[in-house]
Amino acid sequence: MRKAVFVVITAIIFFSCGKAENAVPSVPVNFRASKTDPRLAALNSPGGSVAISGYGVAGILIYRRADGIYVAYDRCSSYQPEKLCAVSPDESGFTATDPCSGAKFSLSDGSPVKAPATRSLRVYSVNVSNFEIFVSN
Repeated sequence: MRKAVFVVITAIIFFSCGKAENAVPSVPVNFRASKTDPRLAALNSPGGSVAISGYGVAGILIYRRADGIYVAYDRCSSYQPEKLCAVSPDESGFTATDPCSGAKFSLSDGSPVKAPATRSLRVYSVNVSNFEIFVSN
């Protein structure tokens, strides 16, 4: 009996100790811009989104939800992130699409809304002052 318990526990430990695959790498992000920056003009109204290159893994995507809250995601798709496919906002204003796989993600919370993606986009913190937007992790 003790041997069987030992084998089961060993098997659980062996199979649960794996490398986390398909995770968007964590890289330092520190984006700051004035709310009047022309690159951010689309954020002046709810439902607006902007893609900013040069930050995160594949750029960052900032979205202003209908309730006025700003959210930010890494543009690197969570489906096969090693391919570095950058999601782009759709014309609908509610989702972003991975051009490599066709996966779609909600801009409201970054969650996957169309297969093959099963993980949410990497989320970054957004702080807004009267005159500036800060995105960081």
